[in-house]
Amino acid sequence: MPSCVLAYSGGLDTSVILGWLMDEGYEVHAVYVDLGQPCEDREAILQKARDIGAASAQIVDAQEEMCRDFAFPVLQWQAKYEGVYLLGTSIARPLISKVCLQIAREVGADAYAHGATGKGNDQCRFQLAAEALDPGVELIAPWRIERFRQLFPGRTEMIAYCDEKNIPVKASTAKPYSSDENCLHISYEAGDLEDLMINGVDLVDFGMGVSPQAAPDQVEEVTVAFEQGVPVSVNGERLAAHDLVIKLNEIGGRNGVGRIDMVENRFVGMKSRGVYEAPGMTVLYEAHRLLEQLTMDRDLTHLRDQLAPQVAELVYYGFWYGAKLDALLAFIRDAQKYVTGEVSLNLYKGNMMVNSRTSPHSLYDEGIATMEGGGSYNQTDAEGFLRIQGLPSRVQGQVTPRAY
Repeated sequence: MPSCVLAYSGGLDTSVILGWLMDEGYEVHAVYVDLGQPCEDREAILQKARDIGAASAQIVDAQEEMCRDFAFPVLQWQAKYEGVYLLGTSIARPLISKVCLQIAREVGADAYAHGATGKGNDQCRFQLAAEALDPGVELIAPWRIERFRQLFPGRTEMIAYCDEKNIPVKASTAKPYSSDENCLHISYEAGDLEDLMINGVDLVDFGMGVSPQAAPDQVEEVTVAFEQGVPVSVNGERLAAHDLVIKLNEIGGRNGVGRIDMVENRFVGMKSRGVYEAPGMTVLYEAHRLLEQLTMDRDLTHLRDQLAPQVAELVYYGFWYGAKLDALLAFIRDAQKYVTGEVSLNLYKGNMMVNSRTSPHSLYDEGIATMEGGGSYNQTDAEGFLRIQGLPSRVQGQVTPRAY
């Protein structure tokens, strides 16, 4: 009998897929990769998989690894897809594939199955990561298989299948949108959010924090410390990566920080509308950027800023395990070696305002920068500097004069 691992969430889709894979003759090993998803009872989810007929079911807690080894290197790049999206879902998918393949190796499974649709980005991230790690892997994506779609054209047929197979499903009214959560963020899409005339921020029932309007009427100060571009403490308390993100989710969330509504370009070619909240990571991005202003050389910073959109694309598209991103991650580790220090932010109703920043490697020299007299900067030197900088323009102006 062929066997497979299934990236299992315990929801309707993956529960149906588990049963369908068994109908197809597979021995199925269900793997719940814990990335901070909200669940009433994780053990109940595993028991549900066993009750359906899974050969095995297990939880793997990968929250610390995701924050430390995936989210923080992307943070060091200041990488945002299309300028705003902090890549919370994109970062998680290659890790899920990695964990599932590790379990597949342990149980001797032949294939790896997931429940991503054939329209979205997640199918790309799951598959590209899996094939990079195991070039010979067999991928099973039921939503890309026509006979599966014919069996389950909608939720009614899926629920009927669960009734027939005695698979427990929650009898609840579906929300007017779908959501995906981990400890980095929550994303909201589809359903009523597909109508761009609907205010997405008003529609969504956010799970990580309050609206800016409902945030407290007083400023809250938060201090974040970094070592070589990696966040290490909040308000003087040294924390592991996951605990640090959770702490800042609480602080940023109660101050209305980190909500966006965007129309983005999916890797598969279509535009889609997404609403996101990432309070902790939003605070980290801002604090990190402010510390870099002190500690990174101008030209290095500008080079990093030119390359950051490419990093964001690679992560968003699903090329986490690739030679190009390997090299870029090695670059940023070196570029960040002096990004050490503390930044204090004032949070107020969705806003983040710098309070103070300090670093033992600060390149800011008040004696040079001062507009007062003295210091080591000789303004007379600027005369020659500007004459040389202006030489090409003067020559061009003589040969091809501009009208003015």
